[in-house]
Amino acid sequence: MSNIVSLNAQNLQQVLGETSQQKLVLLNFFSPQSPECISQTVILDKLAAEYSSYIVVANLDCDAEQALASQLAQQVGLQTLPTLVLLKDSAPVDVLAGAQTESQVRDALSKHLPAQQDLLLEQAKQALINSDLNAAFTYAKQAYELDSRNARIKLVLADICIQIHKLDEAAALIETIDVKEQDAYFNNIKAKCEAALEATDSPQIKELQEKVAKHPNELDLQMQLSNLLNEAGRKEEALEALFTILKKDLNYDEAKPNFLAIIASLPDGDALAAKYRRKLYSILY
Repeated sequence: MSNIVSLNAQNLQQVLGETSQQKLVLLNFFSPQSPECISQTVILDKLAAEYSSYIVVANLDCDAEQALASQLAQQVGLQTLPTLVLLKDSAPVDVLAGAQTESQVRDALSKHLPAQQDLLLEQAKQALINSDLNAAFTYAKQAYELDSRNARIKLVLADICIQIHKLDEAAALIETIDVKEQDAYFNNIKAKCEAALEATDSPQIKELQEKVAKHPNELDLQMQLSNLLNEAGRKEEALEALFTILKKDLNYDEAKPNFLAIIASLPDGDALAAKYRRKLYSILY
């Protein structure tokens, strides 16, 4: 992992100097012979993965690098192992002596890193770049729950909602943006939402809805309608159309695979997915 390094005399200046100008460096004094040190290193590995854009863990093996450890120990007043020193701009900003719990390390980090909602927002943006809409929605939703007044968080969440066809949620978020915060990004997201909403009510959908109303027992019409509704992002209506088919014929054409595919396309923990899983189970068992 690129943000976990083994500290030695060769990279000392780069890590504690140059790197600490850009990221928070966690200098970990440890001994591989100590169970407490090993346990804390596991915690630091986890945090390094979670905060990869913000921290670097510099592990100093005090057994293998005795001279360097002795030199640095005098500078920080080292008395016990493990000891964790947080450095920013080449200077210590916090010292945690002795074994720490994950919660204690997180508390120390929170004083020197961006707020949790800002971290989550950055993770949402990165997930968007990676085309992982499920993760992006999860991160942005968590950020919104922490700070529901933040206009930037609301707009990023609205953008993601548009892409996963949760258009009502997107429109509701956009509606709450104060006039003073309606910048170019706001106008872009609003225009995307309006275009998406307009596309959800096409003439083809209206025509099929009328045919289904006149011929409710023609399952092929229901299938066609569910496909159009799903393409337009109207997932709940698409699921309902497919459920109507499944109640009449559980093995009709691609009704069940399509039903399960729509559920799988919804974000983790989505209430709509849970609702229609229960409905499907009700006719399966």
